[in-house]
Amino acid sequence: MVSRTSPRIVPAAFLPAALAPDQARVTYIGHSTFLIESPRQVRVATDYNDYVKPTVVPDIATMNRAHSTHYTLSPDPGIRHVLHGWRDDGKPAGHDVSYQDVHVRSIATNIRDWAGGTARHGNSIFVIEVGTLCIAHLGHLHHTLTPQQVSEIGRVDVVLVPVDGSYTLDLDGMVEVLQALKAPLMIPMHYFSRYTLDRFLERVKADYEIELAETPTVVLSKTTLPAKPKFLVLPGR
Repeated sequence: MVSRTSPRIVPAAFLPAALAPDQARVTYIGHSTFLIESPRQVRVATDYNDYVKPTVVPDIATMNRAHSTHYTLSPDPGIRHVLHGWRDDGKPAGHDVSYQDVHVRSIATNIRDWAGGTARHGNSIFVIEVGTLCIAHLGHLHHTLTPQQVSEIGRVDVVLVPVDGSYTLDLDGMVEVLQALKAPLMIPMHYFSRYTLDRFLERVKADYEIELAETPTVVLSKTTLPAKPKFLVLPGR
């Protein structure tokens, strides 16, 4: 299941703190929260919440409202851009924000509500452009993507993908989404135990290479992306 060859992705621990113009630093904080850092030191925190958060205040915080581990109603006042993945009027969030060398936009998806129905546009896939990379955070995705949504997302280099297989999309559906997006690198998130992570990896190991990283942080660029699509498992902090 785990690649034994030399990794194409270089752990950040062996690199200097400064990033080259084509690089991005990605740190898995835990659950669905990542800290993404740009060459100009802009920080983006995904699914920013009150429980699992980075040790630094981000410049941009994205959120989704599936439950309280994906958002907060009391974000740190130092955050420049707080991007909710939903709107109270049920319309798409429609974010399109640029700050220094980072661009963040959102693509709306539906979400199951607590009554068993569907909340239209209740979740957002956030696409973060940083360095030369395009990173998609799928949020709390509950359904496969339409051709229009795939087109709106566009070409992505890295997908941050929920792999629990129950609270979000089922395993076969999530694999279908990943096949549609065709990203070279996928990083699992939103798993509640080693069992749920291993269940997903068992599902995909026949078709994808899998690498288990030793540190939660990785520095990425176009030149370090794998030649064949692979999963990189980052340990949460």
